[in-house]
Amino acid sequence: MPADSGRPAPSRRQILLTASAATAVTLATPTATATAAPAAAGPAGATATATAAAAGPRPQLEEFALSEVRLLDSPFLANMRRTCAYLLFVDIDRLLHTFRLNVGLPSDAEPCGGWEAPGIQLRGHTTGHLLSALAQAHAATGDRAYADKARALVSALAECQRAAPSAGFHRGYLSAFPETVFDQLEAGGKPWAPYYTLHKIMAGLLDQYRLAGDRQALDVLLEMAAWADARTAPLSRERMQTVLKVEFGGMNDVLTQLYLVTGDPAHLRTARRFDHDELYAPLAAGRDELAGRHANTEIAKVVGAVPGYEATGERRYLDIADTFWTTVVRHHSYAIGGNSDKELFGPPGEIVSRLSTVTCENCNSYNMLKLGRHLFRHRPERAEYLDHYEWTLYNQMLAEQDPDSAHGFVTYYTGLWAGSRREPKGGLGAAPGSYSGDYDNFSCDHGTGLETHTKFADTIYFRGRGTRRPELYVNLFIPSEVHWSQTGVTIRQETEYPAGDRTRLTVTGGQARFTLRLRVPGWVADGDERAVLKVNGRTAGAPLEPGTYAGVTRHWRTGDTVELVLPRVPVWRPAPDNPQVASLSYGPLVLAGTYGDTGLATLPVIRPDTLRRTPGERTAFSAVADGARVSLRPFHEVHHQHYNVYWAVPPRPAPARDVARYPLDEGSGTSAADRTGTFAAASLAGGAAWSTDGGVTAVTLDGRDGHIALPAGLPSGLDELTVSVRVRVDALVPSARVFDLGYHKDTYLFLAATTGAGRARAALKISGMEREDVIDATGPLPTGRWVHVALTLGGGTGVLYLDGTEAGRNTAMVASPLLLGRTSRNFLGRSQNSTHPCLRGAFRDFRLRNRALTADEVRQLAQG
Repeated sequence: MPADSGRPAPSRRQILLTASAATAVTLATPTATATAAPAAAGPAGATATATAAAAGPRPQLEEFALSEVRLLDSPFLANMRRTCAYLLFVDIDRLLHTFRLNVGLPSDAEPCGGWEAPGIQLRGHTTGHLLSALAQAHAATGDRAYADKARALVSALAECQRAAPSAGFHRGYLSAFPETVFDQLEAGGKPWAPYYTLHKIMAGLLDQYRLAGDRQALDVLLEMAAWADARTAPLSRERMQTVLKVEFGGMNDVLTQLYLVTGDPAHLRTARRFDHDELYAPLAAGRDELAGRHANTEIAKVVGAVPGYEATGERRYLDIADTFWTTVVRHHSYAIGGNSDKELFGPPGEIVSRLSTVTCENCNSYNMLKLGRHLFRHRPERAEYLDHYEWTLYNQMLAEQDPDSAHGFVTYYTGLWAGSRREPKGGLGAAPGSYSGDYDNFSCDHGTGLETHTKFADTIYFRGRGTRRPELYVNLFIPSEVHWSQTGVTIRQETEYPAGDRTRLTVTGGQARFTLRLRVPGWVADGDERAVLKVNGRTAGAPLEPGTYAGVTRHWRTGDTVELVLPRVPVWRPAPDNPQVASLSYGPLVLAGTYGDTGLATLPVIRPDTLRRTPGERTAFSAVADGARVSLRPFHEVHHQHYNVYWAVPPRPAPARDVARYPLDEGSGTSAADRTGTFAAASLAGGAAWSTDGGVTAVTLDGRDGHIALPAGLPSGLDELTVSVRVRVDALVPSARVFDLGYHKDTYLFLAATTGAGRARAALKISGMEREDVIDATGPLPTGRWVHVALTLGGGTGVLYLDGTEAGRNTAMVASPLLLGRTSRNFLGRSQNSTHPCLRGAFRDFRLRNRALTADEVRQLAQG
């Protein structure tokens, strides 16, 4: 790769950069020495240091150290044990191989594969994740084996860092690829995320210091931070903003966190250079401009905004973070809590129209949970932060790991198109649902998986900060035990949740007066059965409100118990872009249809009235879908088979009628009315103009940019339909559309006047389908004269008619028009695909009917 080519002699700028780095280290070291916890310190010491250094508002809630919480037997502990087995298994010399070769140190280790292979630009990132995971495993278990392995890894990285200058790199540089990659980046190139990789290493070193007390990790990190300061300081603001167009992970986050630990303002100064205006400015103004942006790139940037608020006191940072979280959760998230399709955000509310086997990249949710956790600690009145946290934790993060893998292999995506599945492990380029492996994958999700499954205990409990009376927040219902040193009590939580509907907490080890606050999830049934809180067997307090925290204040003694009962009912949750497509949940659990080795071509049609609980099962159901009874189980339990999460729900019967009719006969102005009164007016756009042909008013299109924009939502809720229009085609150009109803170039219903094969074609496709359903005519639409075209869809059959005569038929349609939903982009004369030409011709009398007309009915319509 070009970025790995030789190391040129230092330039004048490089000499200045080296001097600047040395100065930064000199300035940073005394501060760090004065404020850092001693080498043997654990989380408590590091927390105290961070508190002393903070310049802005502190969170209202404090986290418990991982060492103060212990998981009890549960699926979470089982996942953690599998990941911990991998942490002890993985050979650090193999991961260090490219670090050592990069600075001229010997290594005879076998190179890794996947994203850690010697020729892959992102090599080195997994080492950072591993450092974090080892620190968390040590803190969560107390086992020195994890700390010892991490200290050996840190020591080896320190050796590589010391060797960097002799290899031609600047002091403090630590990476598995040459520093010349940053020259390329600063010159306007787009190498694969060099700062992203450095962030992972820096974050891992910080975790080693804060959670495992490794002082050498802090020393290495300070050198890296000084290098980052010196590297970015000479860049103008404009140049730095250009650098930030390439994914840089959470550089702002780790540098701000380092400032909060050391108090050295140099780290905060460097961190603020990584504030990306292109993302932050619209968020600060409350605007959603996320469509088309790489999701995890943006989420990681925003994670650092909350520490930015804590460091500076600037409310703008907190508002940016909250706006982003709220926007993503409410308008860009799928049924399981994750987001993104093909790693990109779409327009708000587009869910069914953006289903695929590569939805919900798991790294996205890893970072969204971080963000929601940060926000909740500042705004504990917003229980929805933890509602989303729990929902995503159970339905995506717990589910990403293969329960049959001894080493906790995880998937990269969690696909949600019909028939997606999580496959046995695969290497680079394997199927989207493949699990990772020991040495042949190392994707970003392999790395975040190491962290996710070693820190389940970090959000179960929080404690209030600065309140008159101690407060304990119970956020998650996971079997666990928390030692609360402030009060001298230990609280043990025993629960079969989410399989069961109740959790029980028992006070042991002492007595104290404090307030216990328990989350009442927003999903809790709010009907005849309500949530109930019992203290020592007696109902306590007023009725509980879903989406809040219930509080009990008393003098607690050993043996006191609290029981929270959370009733639940199955809930069908319609998708925002298509109310006739829904997911099914039961309490916090999304239920998935299990299909074994049977693949699915499209979303099954389910009958909600047939839903039945499986005898003897607490969270398993069945229902009739596509005429057969299908088993429905919690999504996190479904592995190694095809599954389905989104279901088409048949609409209620309705009288036959025109859903919309646009005669296009106004003759003036720029709009045309729907004569049914159902929809808004259509608009004449670009080179579209009124004309008269044979005494009949029509809209003429110029073939360049002229088209008619129809309102959103036209085919919504229709499981059969007829589209008809009168059109005059003045020039045949392949792919020019007569009509195109949909969202984008992967979800649509169109009719093209001709294709490259010289015939008219109608097509229906929903994003996620392998190929489109097509109905081809024997030739193109005629030119130079008016023709009536009609397309009928229903019952798996599509028929195309020209002037009342059948011109093409497909009796094996995979998709139903029901899946189109509330289409957002509907056109006459224009395609969803902006690369396609516009139609040159004229239009009149566009109609959409809620029935598939018969041949006789179409013939009568054509003659009318």
